[in-house]
Amino acid sequence: MRRRDFITLLGGAAALWPLAAHAQQAAVPVIGYLSSGVAGLFADRLSVFLQGLAEFGYVQGRNVRIEYRWAEVHYDRLPAMAADLVNRRVDVIVTPDSIVTARAAKAATTTIPIVFGIGIDPVASGLVASLNRPGGNLTGAARLSGDLAPKRLQLLHELVPAARTFALLVNPGNPGAELETKATQATARTLGLSLLVLQASADRDLDGVFATISDLHAEGIVISPDPLFVVQIPRLAALALKAAVPAAFQYREFAAAGGLIGYAGSRAESYRLVGRYAGRILRGEKPADLPVQLARTVELFVNLKTARALGISVPRTILALADEVIE
Repeated sequence: MRRRDFITLLGGAAALWPLAAHAQQAAVPVIGYLSSGVAGLFADRLSVFLQGLAEFGYVQGRNVRIEYRWAEVHYDRLPAMAADLVNRRVDVIVTPDSIVTARAAKAATTTIPIVFGIGIDPVASGLVASLNRPGGNLTGAARLSGDLAPKRLQLLHELVPAARTFALLVNPGNPGAELETKATQATARTLGLSLLVLQASADRDLDGVFATISDLHAEGIVISPDPLFVVQIPRLAALALKAAVPAAFQYREFAAAGGLIGYAGSRAESYRLVGRYAGRILRGEKPADLPVQLARTVELFVNLKTARALGISVPRTILALADEVIE
């Protein structure tokens, strides 16, 4: 080989090195993380998701990149955020917190795999064809959440058995609110109770809701598992205490903030399952072949100090069921 030819060949190879390096960098898979929540307030959930992802060998910043989109409880932002992730050609989209995010992602793509985490029936809500054979490009985890609203009402009724009128607080912008309302109304009828359905679509509505509870003499309130209400947990607990009304919501944080009862499916289990499925899909498995997983763990938290302040004697049966009694 002549010296001139060798130099030409070497120069051509050098010109290709940046392209090769770019191709190697582009080979790192990208997850689109779409949430209706607020980044800082949902940090614990994100941590559990990352743990599940790591179980299948994917560590953020090492061999996987994550594009985060936080709607901050503004549901109207979700379609544009989902479309942006699709345009960026992410390898998988995860929507770990609600039916609203899952539907936004589903509307944005029929090809990119989507892993959801929701608190209502994914078949009844139209996300998948069946639990065992989801079909299409969606699969994920379903936790007991909205389905537990009737049980929250039942628990409140056990705590204040003489009460006959209760309230249910929902966000009308949440697609799961209608199903939850119907199920809770059915339970109320079975228990011989009157149920008032109250609505709040923004945090500014909450003061009016609790004023209405007092005006209508509701003797307890069940709060719907909606991201809007999750980010307002301390305020909701304070409003319930101020109105002297027994309140049941999700999670330990509500009971710890002064709410009477926190009762929900384990969000840690749900987020971990979503992370695991994201990892399996990045390894090459297809959503249509992955059955929807059910997060079955249910957690009950009772604030005994609040019960005493409200003049409520908590039955031993409920104390025995509680994962934690906060005093």
